[in-house]
Amino acid sequence: MATDPSANDSQAQALAQSRKGPVFFQRAEFTRLLSLYGRMVAAGEWRDYSIEPGAEACAFSVFRRASEAPLYRIEKRPALARRQGAWAVIGQGGMILRRGHELEQVLRVFEKGRLKVID
Repeated sequence: MATDPSANDSQAQALAQSRKGPVFFQRAEFTRLLSLYGRMVAAGEWRDYSIEPGAEACAFSVFRRASEAPLYRIEKRPALARRQGAWAVIGQGGMILRRGHELEQVLRVFEKGRLKVID
């Protein structure tokens, strides 16, 4: 009986992650997120952010106003690193706007001219 080595690897990775504790951003990742946040604040698009560490994922949420639901959530989910990619940008309605293996690749969704506000 043959077993899929990638399944064993992902199970081992998930088990190791659960033993480590909550997921957090690394310093370089957090610096990149804050750089994007600062640029968007200067443009008048965003006004507040929150960081939500968890057992399976860490989310960087951005808000137009602190009292509203987040405009976007940038999630790091290490368990998906080998499959769909650990990074995702999620819009207001919960729709995944972009998913990938690298943070820079995922943050391209915020490049100037790609997003348009429709009233």
